[in-house]
Amino acid sequence: MANRGSAVVVGVGPVEGLGGALCLRFAAEGLHVFAAGRSAEKVRAVAAAVEQAGGAATAVAVDTTEAADVARLFDEVDRAAGGLELAVYNAGNAAFGDVLEMDPKQFEAVWRVGCFGGFLVAREAGRRMLAAGRGSLLFTGATASRKGRPPFAPFASAKFALRGLAQALARDWGPKGIHVAHVVVDGAIGGEKIKRGLPQVAARLGDEGMVGLAGLADVYWALHAQPRTAWTHELDVRSWKESW
Repeated sequence: MANRGSAVVVGVGPVEGLGGALCLRFAAEGLHVFAAGRSAEKVRAVAAAVEQAGGAATAVAVDTTEAADVARLFDEVDRAAGGLELAVYNAGNAAFGDVLEMDPKQFEAVWRVGCFGGFLVAREAGRRMLAAGRGSLLFTGATASRKGRPPFAPFASAKFALRGLAQALARDWGPKGIHVAHVVVDGAIGGEKIKRGLPQVAARLGDEGMVGLAGLADVYWALHAQPRTAWTHELDVRSWKESW
């Protein structure tokens, strides 16, 4: 398969997760995928799955809230052939709790993963894309990007901020050739996290009551493939069974 450049997916967990699905989808289109996440074991498993499917992948363990780690990730991307074509910020921490009882460090940690990490990744990706005059930068949002509800005040604060960052970058970088888009995933994603962590919820929702991984991955690729004369900045995705 011919190499069409590189894609970076930050916030990769299990193979059966959104980050894993994005890596597999982008690699199937010929991009060399950099699977980045906190767990070295999980990103290696995703890279192995990509290679088993015939694609090219590099696993990078990274703390997205540390500027040096993020810079190191993109330095590795620079050494690949073809240049950076696509970057996705998919990291998040859906921690919840009563604000009156919450440790300030917990609130800050949610913000650092949910928004600050997005800034660090956007800065490194933007430097490379703007120099080339092309590329797509996509952010994963959630229901909490638009609705702040208890007990998710920390998560909503971070997701609202990430959405604002995406809007500001889109208005700045769009006229310079960079497609910045924000995807609101409205509902539970039908991956390993909910199936293993909350099996009772997964059983109640059923496969068609959760947002499908394959369909989500198609949405991200479709955004990247849009022509410059018809760019989408924000879209929302949900199961047909979701009440909204």
